[in-house]
Amino acid sequence: MLDDGWESIAVRHETEEPEPAPSRARSGARSRKPAPKPVTHLATSTEPIIGPGPAADEVHGALPRLARHEITLADGHQVGVAICGHGVPLVVVHGFSAEGILYAQTLSRLVDLGFKVIAVDTAGHGGTLGLPTNAHSMKSYAELLGRVLDHLGVPKAVLAGHSMGGRLVTELAASQPDRAIAVVLLDAIVGDTWDRMVNLFRVFPPLLVGIGTTLVVDTISTVPWFRDPTQALKLGRLVGPTIAGHARRPWRLFGPAASILRSRGTRWMLDTLRRERIPVFAIHGDRDIAVPFNTSKDTARRARGDLVVVEKATHSWLLKDPETLPSIMHALMRGRLGTAVLKARLEQGLDADATDDEIEAAMYAPGALVLELTPRQRFHDTEDLHRPPRYRWRLLPARDPRD
Repeated sequence: MLDDGWESIAVRHETEEPEPAPSRARSGARSRKPAPKPVTHLATSTEPIIGPGPAADEVHGALPRLARHEITLADGHQVGVAICGHGVPLVVVHGFSAEGILYAQTLSRLVDLGFKVIAVDTAGHGGTLGLPTNAHSMKSYAELLGRVLDHLGVPKAVLAGHSMGGRLVTELAASQPDRAIAVVLLDAIVGDTWDRMVNLFRVFPPLLVGIGTTLVVDTISTVPWFRDPTQALKLGRLVGPTIAGHARRPWRLFGPAASILRSRGTRWMLDTLRRERIPVFAIHGDRDIAVPFNTSKDTARRARGDLVVVEKATHSWLLKDPETLPSIMHALMRGRLGTAVLKARLEQGLDADATDDEIEAAMYAPGALVLELTPRQRFHDTEDLHRPPRYRWRLLPARDPRD
């Protein structure tokens, strides 16, 4: 037992042959399973990671915790993932210079919507190895994401991405539409405005360096050093190792930066999402300097998606306030996003009363690795663990691009 509510997790390795099902004619003879091999956790929190609000000992409940792992794909590529929850897969991809675990406070609050949250570190970030020099393109990063999902046994999911992660999930969904239940874009680098910015970066690359610096400063500024020392400690514990890692190995960011410079336009992706009728939700802070708000306006217009305006929010608003995105997602689940998830469940023969085990048996590949990596933990998410969202937001429903 790792902690209250935690159990050790056994993992299938690619070299192990799956145990054949016992024959009905030989029901008396049972083969012996090989001893399970334990997972090595990169980081397992010893207490629930919660945002500002009542302290954990003041309430009768606890938020779920993300278990972080390193997995190795069939081609030998090492990838960092963080997982928690049960239900329909929600795959989350972080932004440039970040990693999945930084969003732990926000992601832990999405589990009660019926999602298994799967945060994936992109190449050159977190626990994921970089790509070869000749593979530095957004397409290569998106293809790696697809291979990770195949390895985990996730054939179809709600795909969500912040900043650069939004670009990756958009390209993955456009290239392989059957993978996407819906696409949630958070201050994502897609849309006509961003494409024009990339053209300027190619002419004058130092502009991209300026954008990168803005992103780092914005991330550091998420820590409320004086306003809320308790929350500052929690965020510092998440952000500190990431910043230290970049300081030790700054060259890891050269590949993603070069990929952004070499990326092609995103118009075809958004046109594909609209043509394939994949629901798109563009969520953006209206005070984002690094990735202007107009990028999401372009995205929503072209993909015929819903636009969510997060008022007075900068690029890293997800880190500054862990309650705003869950609030938005709760509202979206009462609308088009909830309809898309329900449709995906019905396609798998699941009714409204399906249990978590039934959902996971239908929504994941048989013997999916992601199910084995999911922590077995007891948690009870109550309203007392949450405070009101820091940011106000408003939803603008989908519009026809010709309007």
